[in-house]
Amino acid sequence: MPTQPLETLFRPEVLSMSAYHVADASNFIKLDAMENPYNWPEDIQARWLEALKTCPINRYPDPEAKTLAVALRRANGIPEQSALLLGNGSDEIIQILLMALNADAVVLAPEPGFVMYKQVAQSLGLHYRGLPLLADSFALDMPAMRTAIAESQPALIFIAYPNNPTGNLFDAEAIKEILTIAPGLVVVDEAYAPFADASFIGELGHYPNLLVMRTVSKLGLAGLRLGFLAGEPAIVEQLHKVRLPYNINSLTQLTVGFALDHGGFLLEQTQTLRGERTLVFQALEGMPNIQAYPSAANFILFRTLNKAADTVFASLKSQGVLIKNLSPQGGLLHNCLRVTIGKPEENQAFLSALAAALN
Repeated sequence: MPTQPLETLFRPEVLSMSAYHVADASNFIKLDAMENPYNWPEDIQARWLEALKTCPINRYPDPEAKTLAVALRRANGIPEQSALLLGNGSDEIIQILLMALNADAVVLAPEPGFVMYKQVAQSLGLHYRGLPLLADSFALDMPAMRTAIAESQPALIFIAYPNNPTGNLFDAEAIKEILTIAPGLVVVDEAYAPFADASFIGELGHYPNLLVMRTVSKLGLAGLRLGFLAGEPAIVEQLHKVRLPYNINSLTQLTVGFALDHGGFLLEQTQTLRGERTLVFQALEGMPNIQAYPSAANFILFRTLNKAADTVFASLKSQGVLIKNLSPQGGLLHNCLRVTIGKPEENQAFLSALAAALN
């Protein structure tokens, strides 16, 4: 231990925070982290392993990941006039964005939302302001949003589309209004785009303050940790100054590029999961004392009405099923649980365990 007390070594913002906790999923049916549950087909795996032989791991990776950037543009329909920033997952892009802001900047986001917006903003000592969604629908509270933008003049606004953890798509016209009245940057986080029939990528170029962020994690490549941001070249140029060199390793660059070039199986898996999402939602709607919320993502948020969510969560866990307990966050998420859509047999195991937990 250092001779100085920790209180004098670390900033107050860091000392007051809690570390992001990831539950141990060993020996559980894992439905807590919005992952694609399917592996790659054996023939695709064999071709990928052959391609890995050409990866020069003795050399530093391409610092700009140029070949991968071309593949990402093609796969996501990113306009040529938009610049790209790649990150070690969306988390690093969020960190890069917030590190680039002025020290007294205000960061605004709807809540409940992705926890890393607040976590990173507060760790950097920025002024974070969360705006509650409407309680009945989890929609954007536009009167409150207009007031907050006018009062706080935020340097950056995060909007998840679809939203995590609620799963809904905010009204597109409301987001366009925010883009029009916001004095700073607006990041539309499309992490769950593979499961939604909506995107703001087509609006790039129409709004100079728009940045669209995506990840390959939910598509089925979570272990590779790759996210990317598209937007105005003048903005992205400044963000590149904060990005650490060689942040996308060679194995990730090669593997994501390979997956996108052979991506038919990933799209098939996505369609399968969308079908399973419909079946799970219908089953939840048919359960007494459960309120399930429609989702455009690969998870479903639901509220327990006759038992505490903590009790139901513990029962599911005792039956070998791990989902996400959001109730400790309080507020609009009181008595809420979130289940990731898995394979059919995993979903059935969850639904059976939930029925037992509710009795």
